[in-house]
Amino acid sequence: MSKKPTRLKARLPRGLADRRAGEIAATRAMLETIRAVYERYGFEPVETPAIEYTDALGKFLPDQDRPNEGVFSFQDDDEQWLSLRYDLTAPLARFVAENYDRLPKPYRSYREGYVFRNEKPGPGRFRQFMQFDADTVGSASMAADAEMCMMAADAMEALGFARGQYVVKVNNRKVLDGVREIIGIDDDARWLTVMRAIDKLDRLGLHGVEQLLGEGRKDESGDFTKGALLDRASIVTVLGIIEQTSGDDEKVAQIDLRLAQSEIGQQGRAELEQISELVSSAGYESNRIRVDPSVVRGLEYYTGPVYEVELLLDTKDEKGQPVRFGSVGGGGRYDGLVSRFRGEVVPATGFSIGVSRLMAALTLLGKIETRAEMGPVVVTVMDRERLPDYQRFVTSLRSAGVRAELYLGQGKFGPQMKYADKRNAPCVVIQGSDEKARGETLIKDLIVGAELAGLSKDREGYLQKQAEAQFAVPEADLVAAVKKVLARHRLG
Repeated sequence: MSKKPTRLKARLPRGLADRRAGEIAATRAMLETIRAVYERYGFEPVETPAIEYTDALGKFLPDQDRPNEGVFSFQDDDEQWLSLRYDLTAPLARFVAENYDRLPKPYRSYREGYVFRNEKPGPGRFRQFMQFDADTVGSASMAADAEMCMMAADAMEALGFARGQYVVKVNNRKVLDGVREIIGIDDDARWLTVMRAIDKLDRLGLHGVEQLLGEGRKDESGDFTKGALLDRASIVTVLGIIEQTSGDDEKVAQIDLRLAQSEIGQQGRAELEQISELVSSAGYESNRIRVDPSVVRGLEYYTGPVYEVELLLDTKDEKGQPVRFGSVGGGGRYDGLVSRFRGEVVPATGFSIGVSRLMAALTLLGKIETRAEMGPVVVTVMDRERLPDYQRFVTSLRSAGVRAELYLGQGKFGPQMKYADKRNAPCVVIQGSDEKARGETLIKDLIVGAELAGLSKDREGYLQKQAEAQFAVPEADLVAAVKKVLARHRLG
């Protein structure tokens, strides 16, 4: 007796997600809004492949048999290692280096696409996600960094965030290098403890950070986190750098005072001062873009200014639990990335929006619609012997610019209507033998039909709605009648 064939189980790998029509449409609308802002600033699109030579990615270099630490890698037939990109910046650096002599300098570009991380997935942590980047390569001017910050602020407002609902926070790696120099930390692990403490300022406040810079801190659950064991003078220096002030001028003056004896720190202070002056002169006040030395993102990657966009809104999810979105994008200056290929310093700065995180925020705040777009007009098949007639209806609608499809399933009228409903069709076109004999087509407005279901039959508007929900027109007037239905719902 032969065994039954094993049925393959349909399953999605962890850390990945399927996307349906509504989410795709919402993402497309969001990306077009961001794209319009980027192009208004003079940036042009460029596209690089999802696969690069592993050594070109820079951060993850092959040091064992398989360079799989953090990236998805495989070996080509010529035994060279290839990897899926883990961000959009490293491929850009390769592209610029390879085409350097042909590109205008500075080179201003934007790109969007999926990136891939070979990491353990978890809540909000995916192996594949989308980013939308803009970069200026070939300019060492702080005006390029100031422009990134202004463009980020403009993008947030174009997406519907009001002033006071977001802020672009700017820091400089050189300021933090200056702090390290002043307090005299040589050990990298101990400095990382300091950085992690600073990064918790928003969540724990100054007192919590102060504890983590010193002996350590016990949280509400009783767990103890060992601190950086700094002396009191060093703690005062760090807190003086990161504490909030009334404005950028005061913050820059504070950095100047605390880092007076650090040359690298003074370089960072001067660059922050330039950025602050530039954005202020363009009309961007500190409630939109502000100097904030508690920003510690990507310090192993960036060489100067760093910035991140933080949403300041507190809201609740569908279960009524409080949600704070935090950072939805960031970037900075990376003057060393292109130079790996050219052996000379090529200054560059860029900004990246985390599309998935920003989409989640916009959806929860009701600023973007994630329901499926309205589907096509569906032409039903009442008589399979007359398929050419129904195909002619579909063609005439498409020729007039109306999105339309012919029902290609096997169901009778009931299943066809259920199909149209699942397709989110605004209306269906029906022509049975009776309508054909009269030279008419029947149009059923499914949107009005849904509204009718919620009306009382004795209401005055019911009969009017009923007439709109289904009506017959001469066959020659089919296109005009369908367009009238679409216009009624502002779809055409």
